[in-house]
Amino acid sequence: MDLATQTHLASLRDALNYRLSELRAEVHAARQARLASGDAGTREVADRKDEAAQQQFERLGDVQEQRDVDELAQVESALRRLDAGIYGDCADCGDPIPLQRLLAQPAAQRCAGCQVIAERALAASR
Repeated sequence: MDLATQTHLASLRDALNYRLSELRAEVHAARQARLASGDAGTREVADRKDEAAQQQFERLGDVQEQRDVDELAQVESALRRLDAGIYGDCADCGDPIPLQRLLAQPAAQRCAGCQVIAERALAASR
């Protein structure tokens, strides 16, 4: 492995570790906030608009937390692939993922072409 590749891998590992700590903090904060709001008990709602707005806000928070949990799993998977020496290889076709894609999306597990195919298959299954 040449020095440039080693440098890129070290930079990508740093980026993944930084994002990992950010996501862990965000997920922890979201769970703490949910627990705190549950501890507050049933709060009195002034009217149906307020109740609807509160429910929408809570659903949005749930969706954001799930997005963070999903990304956290992707980052952890990327770090495991780095440790195993298979980081940067497409999970579907096995070809190397271009460095520019990894720099933009360090947790990417597929090359751009395979990612498009996977996203289309997911959309078709819904």
